[in-house]
Amino acid sequence: MAQELYTRTNQKLYFAGLALESMARAEQSQAMNAQGLVQAERESALFHLHGALLGLCHEISGYYRLPALASVEQALAQDAFNGIAIPEVAELLELARQRETWLAQMLAAYADLFRAPVMRKPPKTDVTQPLIQAVSLDEQVPAPLSRAELEAWRSDLKALVRRFRDALSEC
Repeated sequence: MAQELYTRTNQKLYFAGLALESMARAEQSQAMNAQGLVQAERESALFHLHGALLGLCHEISGYYRLPALASVEQALAQDAFNGIAIPEVAELLELARQRETWLAQMLAAYADLFRAPVMRKPPKTDVTQPLIQAVSLDEQVPAPLSRAELEAWRSDLKALVRRFRDALSEC
């Protein structure tokens, strides 16, 4: 039973839930490192949600007796299934390609974890310029992912997993 494909998906969804619970505790904490703990749990939850999505891709490929794919990105590549009509894959592709969907946002947030930080202002190299410069405070820094948004993604992914499993077991 432990070797079934669905166990990894379930485990990753569970781990994401644990990370979200820890994130909630860290948000309420008065500790000096609370902000770091929140960020760590945010990234952990996102990592496990991505792993659950990969587990779902493995479940689908296992059901259709296709070779397992190494990554979600490989599974969602246009030529990954060489034109095989698989409704679950078609739905995943549709969700991943529309920027406003929860899945596309989750994949983008996961990809952001691996991007190098971008310097907002270039370093001053001209020594003839004054040392003090006017700074605009109107620049909006994107807000980090909220726990509610991560919980919504986990809930959406769990619903998708259940729906796909019901459809795959009916055949």
